[in-house]
Amino acid sequence: MGQKTETRKEKEQKKDYTMEEAFARLNDILGQLDEGGQSLEEAFDLYAEGMEMVRLCNEKIDRVEKKCLVIDENGESHEF
Repeated sequence: MGQKTETRKEKEQKKDYTMEEAFARLNDILGQLDEGGQSLEEAFDLYAEGMEMVRLCNEKIDRVEKKCLVIDENGESHEF
């Protein structure tokens, strides 16, 4: 059976974005949606990609929060 080839958009969505890149891409998507002019399908694709960027940012924030340490009054550190 034939193997499905990934589109450029699918490859971009799998890219391991940094937090800054994800926010920049999300900002770009919001700008495109704000300008309008897309078909309903294109707008939905942009929306879906934007939601993926939000998910990636949330995951990265969660990872950072888990790495944070809380220092108690005795000077001992504990994981957050």
